[in-house]
Amino acid sequence: MSVETVGAVTPTIPTEFFTLSENLLAVFIVIAGTAMSILLFFVIGWLQRRAGTTESKLDDIVISALGTPMVIAVLVASIFIALQVATLPSGLEWIMESKYFNAIYVILGAWVASSFAYNFISTYGSPAAGETEKEIDDSMIALALIIAKYIIWFIAFLIILSILEIDITPFLAGAGIIGLAVALAAQDILSNFFGGAMIAVDKPFRINDRIKIEEYYGDVIHVGPRSTRIKTLDNQVVTIPNVKVIDSFIVNYAMPDSRLKVRIPLRIAYGSDVKKVKDVLFDITREAAATHPFILMDPAPEVYFLEFGASHLHFEVVVWCNDFGLTWNTKDAINTLIARHFAEEGIEIPFPQMDVHLKKP
Repeated sequence: MSVETVGAVTPTIPTEFFTLSENLLAVFIVIAGTAMSILLFFVIGWLQRRAGTTESKLDDIVISALGTPMVIAVLVASIFIALQVATLPSGLEWIMESKYFNAIYVILGAWVASSFAYNFISTYGSPAAGETEKEIDDSMIALALIIAKYIIWFIAFLIILSILEIDITPFLAGAGIIGLAVALAAQDILSNFFGGAMIAVDKPFRINDRIKIEEYYGDVIHVGPRSTRIKTLDNQVVTIPNVKVIDSFIVNYAMPDSRLKVRIPLRIAYGSDVKKVKDVLFDITREAAATHPFILMDPAPEVYFLEFGASHLHFEVVVWCNDFGLTWNTKDAINTLIARHFAEEGIEIPFPQMDVHLKKP
């Protein structure tokens, strides 16, 4: 009787089964990611409605900036994970490379940054600039909005090219050449614009301040992105380029406050009683302050005997007026009283004269 040996048979699972299982798992991941994205979309909508009921606008800006990019980010992340699990046909393996997904996330990051910056500046910057009288503030806000809208995206574009291993040297070179050409063509415009920006930041003067820039003296009536305008005391408007303003010495008569020291020089004849002259001048300042409210007694008026001149004694009266625009009124009031009181007191004001002596031969 023969005995036959029967070998054990091990069952085998076709590779197609694993491929099918992996692909089903990938599909499940995509479905789950899509469901999470939809859920997140409704959650963000609810948060936006809640933020709309608060007094602060910052939460609205943050949620608006993060909302849609977050929904897309969750969906993209689920697709990336699904591709790592799935078995792709030959020739499509490149889809699994992370650089493409990194590029998408850079786009989403730029979206968030640009949206947040633009809305933040529009919400807080524009109203603040509108409350000022300087047009340069509006120009700075417009420049900031351009940066938020275009520069951030341009930087993101360069980063994406770098991630995708695309040589960005030609782009940088082209941008540099274009920038240089624009800068040369608009050199004066750019210089004045940034000069206006420096004026806005440094604030050496404000609208209606009385200033002196070189030989120009008057009240500031306009500060723009290109120039500053001064209305002179002769009712003329002088337009000064901003680049010249920031490179010049500026005297601001309205800072630190509107008070201004007024100096009135006097020439008194030799032989006059110095003490009497000073007493009369002090009486004049007190009378002027009593009859003209814009002339101040605090700080107290001062009278100085400064020097012996060639043909006179040099005095100076120093008083304060409460408004830099009343300098001439102050001088007029003081000089009028000086003329009257000196005539009454017999104090002589000398005038240039020449004695001619004829010698007989």
